[in-house]
Amino acid sequence: MKAIMVMFDSLNRALLQSYGCDWTRTPNFLRLAERSAQFENCYVGSLPCMPARRELHTGRPNFLHRSWGPMEPFDDSMPEILKNAGICSHLVSDHQHYWEDGGGTYHTRYTSWEGVRGQEGDPWKERLCDEPDRRSVFAGKKKIWDIPLFKAMNTHDQTNRKYMDCEEKTPQAQTFACGLEFIDTNHEADNWFLQIECFDPHEPFFCDEKYKQHFDGPLHGEDALGADWPPYLPVQESDEVVQTVRNAYAALLEKCDASLGKVLDRMDQYQMWDDTMLIVCTDHGFLLGEHGWWGKAAMPCYNEIAHTPMYVWDPRFDCTGKKYNQFVQMMDLAPTILEYFGQPIPKDMMGKPIRRILENNESLRDYVVFGFHGREIIVNDGKYLYMCAPEHADDPYYEYTLMPTHMRARFSCEELKDWTVAEPFSFTKGLKTIRCRCTGSTVGNATGKTPSRLFNLEKDPGQLHEIENPEVVKHMKELIRQYMVETDAPKELYHRYGIAPVKTEV
Repeated sequence: MKAIMVMFDSLNRALLQSYGCDWTRTPNFLRLAERSAQFENCYVGSLPCMPARRELHTGRPNFLHRSWGPMEPFDDSMPEILKNAGICSHLVSDHQHYWEDGGGTYHTRYTSWEGVRGQEGDPWKERLCDEPDRRSVFAGKKKIWDIPLFKAMNTHDQTNRKYMDCEEKTPQAQTFACGLEFIDTNHEADNWFLQIECFDPHEPFFCDEKYKQHFDGPLHGEDALGADWPPYLPVQESDEVVQTVRNAYAALLEKCDASLGKVLDRMDQYQMWDDTMLIVCTDHGFLLGEHGWWGKAAMPCYNEIAHTPMYVWDPRFDCTGKKYNQFVQMMDLAPTILEYFGQPIPKDMMGKPIRRILENNESLRDYVVFGFHGREIIVNDGKYLYMCAPEHADDPYYEYTLMPTHMRARFSCEELKDWTVAEPFSFTKGLKTIRCRCTGSTVGNATGKTPSRLFNLEKDPGQLHEIENPEVVKHMKELIRQYMVETDAPKELYHRYGIAPVKTEV
């Protein structure tokens, strides 16, 4: 058995031709949809990047207990389970967060891995005599670049770009080249899982000139610097600037499409459709001016962020060109891959093998729940979507961990000063954890002081009009309560979100 997963970051479902877009050029995504199963109701779980990857490994939600952090000692890891069973799991990635404090335990779970440097603000190269150009078309960007972290990221980004003077030197090209080399070398072998993970089309939308030629607007040369890195802020720019940024994203998306095409070509060349699973997915989407926002982390988690593309080819079943409407999520991929390789699925994995859909057209679940740590808990039952904001936003909430690191730093002494011991959760293998109060200042958590929102997706798929319906809200909160019970959510969250507490037997 062999399996390939191609994972992009910040891939916007609505801009893919196979999902109905009529102005971007993504022929290889369309080719993939015609050859595999396309899922119409794939949703995120835990946001953003590394919380999603923890779900990919563990097959269970992250966001109720933890924000951005590493794999924990008690976590089950799908690629590590494969490795321990004698099945090679190989990661190729230019996703810079793997090399930071908050991601450092992920890539080492694989049998082998290759890392490509230079994406976004990756501290890769130094040119101490150069002063980077920090011009921007975005109204709020100049203030952000005065913040030391973002100033450093921009400096590194502009330095890194100087070492990418041709397409072959860009991180995406190198990542796929490594993945294709693995396929060329090992296509005749058996028992391997290859994960080609590409940071693109995540911002900044740095792209080769050939993908920009048919777009209007300032996308070329020095002018591109001002339009390829939107801040996570409300849109304050003109319609012309918004379209220019969308064009910059679409140009990078075309490059992603071309890279995907090379994987599909190898599948054809080596007749791998007969014996190789192929999964193409993303961690989340991205707002390109919709709902008046740029980005994915500071605003309500609209469907442009949460409703994601997913394609699956399983050689055991006839799923060519089929579309499925069942709910699927990131946490389903770990049990899907383990089942495919004939490995037992750990009891703590809450995801379910997608085989059930492909083989019997079953539903895996009646609703999906997702969110950022400390922010809205969002539930979608297919008709309604409810963003449940904390009713008691000033209530404390916590990180539960044995690996006290954030994205780019360890927990501070101030954070650790008052930590307490938490009793084991159902999934921590009997281990107690460190319980640290959140300040809302790290990536992936926030103060939670936002209003709840209810949408009727059947009548308003674009989520343009909030509605009021107390009975529906009551029902959606009950679904959240069921989910919190199933995930063994921290007890303090029930009061924080106004969810009825778990009834205990007397």
